[in-house]
Amino acid sequence: MKLQSTIAFLGAALLALPLTSPAQPSAHYVPGVEGIKGASLPPPGIYLRDYNVGYYSDQLNDSSGNSTGPSNIRAYIYANVPRVIWITDWQVLGGNIGVDALVPLQYTSLRAGGFDDRTFGVGDAFAEGTWSRHWKQLDVSGGYGAWAPTGSSSGPNPTRAGLGYWTHMFTAGATYYPDAAKKWSISALNRYEINMDHDNTSAGQAWTLEWGLSRAVVSTIEAGVAGYYQQQVTSTRTPTGSNPINRVAGIGPEITAFCPKLATFVSLRYAYEFMAENRLEGHTLALTLTRRF
Repeated sequence: MKLQSTIAFLGAALLALPLTSPAQPSAHYVPGVEGIKGASLPPPGIYLRDYNVGYYSDQLNDSSGNSTGPSNIRAYIYANVPRVIWITDWQVLGGNIGVDALVPLQYTSLRAGGFDDRTFGVGDAFAEGTWSRHWKQLDVSGGYGAWAPTGSSSGPNPTRAGLGYWTHMFTAGATYYPDAAKKWSISALNRYEINMDHDNTSAGQAWTLEWGLSRAVVSTIEAGVAGYYQQQVTSTRTPTGSNPINRVAGIGPEITAFCPKLATFVSLRYAYEFMAENRLEGHTLALTLTRRF
């Protein structure tokens, strides 16, 4: 899931203009794509999940969170990300072992000042192993995965689909159901990324927190609010020095529905970014389809 890292990358590139070598982004992971109950993994089975994420921004912020940069900034990103999930029957400490993998397909359009370009390409692939356990009113999960530099990443063009370096990602989260009927849910999901050096440049490390609060409207429909906070933990280092740390926060509504006949979950989510520093600030719309086979 590379959309959010591209957003940070575009911001860094715009802040670096007219330099010929823009700074590296700080995270591969896209905050906010999992939404309510984001920390809960499904029961044993094989699933296909398809993320459709669109992002639009016409504002670039500086270190104080104030708008800066060219007045004609327009950035649009669309990513389609198919993900295969297999939760096995193998158990460790009462929890199920799982594996999953994804490959993003991404279109990026950017206009700022005299720069105007658009690119479609295959992004960096991701694979991970997971552990998840379900109690009566609590779900917990954890995992480790790696992003591989499989996408197109040649040249300094900020619209390119790949980042060009490996990233280790550690995950831990929980969903709590306050009532016995499990109509209400509160979730928190943490991701921590450690980026590997590439071409004498280090993108540093990044932490992402996603949270959600929801209530079942009927047995097959839930509605709620979801949000996220992502920030660089260590600054990007380049041959010419270090770049300022970037951060962003967003919040918005979500609705999810389950179609029993198709064994398919559908979620629709909107996030408004109300805070951003050293990166773009904008709007995200995400449609996610999950089917069990």
